[in-house]
Amino acid sequence: MAFQAEEDLTCPICQEIFTEPLVLSCSHSFCRECLFTWWTGKPVQECPVCKRRSSRSEPPRNLALKNLCEALVLERQRSAAAGERLCALHGEKLQLFCLEHQQPACLVCRDSRTHLQHTFRPVHEFAQEHRTRLHGALRPLREKLQLLEQLKGNASQTAEHVKVQATRAEAAIRDQFRRFHEFLQEEEEARIAALREEEEQKSLVMKEQIEALNREISALSDTIRATEEELREDDLVLLQSCKAAGKRAQQRPPLAEHEPLIGALVDVAKHVGNLTFRVWNKMKTLVSYFPVVLDPNTANPEFVLSEDLTVMRHGERQKLPENPERIDYHRSVRGWEALAAGTHSWDVEVGHNAAWFVGVAAESVQKKGRVKSGFWQVEFFNGKYCARWLGDAPAALRVKKRLQRIRVHMDWSRGRLSFSDPDSGTHVHTFTHAFTEKLFPCLGTLDEQPLRILQGKISVTRESS
Repeated sequence: MAFQAEEDLTCPICQEIFTEPLVLSCSHSFCRECLFTWWTGKPVQECPVCKRRSSRSEPPRNLALKNLCEALVLERQRSAAAGERLCALHGEKLQLFCLEHQQPACLVCRDSRTHLQHTFRPVHEFAQEHRTRLHGALRPLREKLQLLEQLKGNASQTAEHVKVQATRAEAAIRDQFRRFHEFLQEEEEARIAALREEEEQKSLVMKEQIEALNREISALSDTIRATEEELREDDLVLLQSCKAAGKRAQQRPPLAEHEPLIGALVDVAKHVGNLTFRVWNKMKTLVSYFPVVLDPNTANPEFVLSEDLTVMRHGERQKLPENPERIDYHRSVRGWEALAAGTHSWDVEVGHNAAWFVGVAAESVQKKGRVKSGFWQVEFFNGKYCARWLGDAPAALRVKKRLQRIRVHMDWSRGRLSFSDPDSGTHVHTFTHAFTEKLFPCLGTLDEQPLRILQGKISVTRESS
């Protein structure tokens, strides 16, 4: 059904579709309520548009216009119920799309001056093309959303793992310091006890000496008093007692027997001198040093590391964050400290492990996907020993006695990486390469039997001036 332009069915006062339209003698029409509201308070009833005076105070109804407006409203309601959208200007179905204006249009719009020489496409056809383009644009957005959700999930997992790491590290730190505190407390108590013991011994000796001196002083005082009384006697009596006085004098011990004893004082220097050095030296039994400490952030998820990060074994795969330091293809774990310049040595106890490798990895080794280079290693698998430089074919090694330990010696400056049996001193293999970047100790296993980094020797020394 075709309708007139919507502006022909719009009240000039309220700018809405006519409701109960009335027509004036000048042929202008208005909504009944709008017209009488307009006339309220005005001395002359005139047309709101052309200002011509109305000849009638009660204008007649415009039935033709009323029918057109009601039909338009009804058609719009039906279209809205059916999900159709109509042209706001012409009330026609929006069947076309104007490419210049990038908006839907009806058949009347196509012939109007506004769209003169414009290009139109059927709505359903252009919509299908646009839908196809949107689907194409939506695919990378969905992939990006999926990637972002994965990154968010990994970030959340990383945040939880950070808490777990911090809790475990704190427990390990507290345990180590607890051992130090206990050692120092026991050492303090032992040294104070030794000091108290010497104090008691020296005090007992001095007490006995003081008591002996008191007895001597008392006896000597009695002798002096008796001698003084004899001196007050007359000459005959004095001479009669001179023999007894001489005997009393001879009974007195010489003063040399009562001189101060050597070593009577507390040996303070023994207890206090170089105290911290001597305690430090004694702590060697408590202190351990490992030339290589494993980095759990690089460990394959199938590896289980000890709390002190020196022992590893193969176990069930753990759910760990996908951090960039971790190597996902090559089952390995790196040492924490990089090696660059100078010489470095460390021993690994392989024991009865049936599938292991020990070596070094370059700092730039490929972390994701199949690793093609950057590893130098000696391995044991299927009962055979091989030397492998990833990128080259493995070279079989002749080892007469099964290795229990293997020593790695790295001379970075000279470009030599050597492996030997520390138990027999037998050379196993040497790589030569012009190293140009940092290297990390690296090892791995497919066996539940552990691989163990062995302690290095430690000493506490002093230099003579």
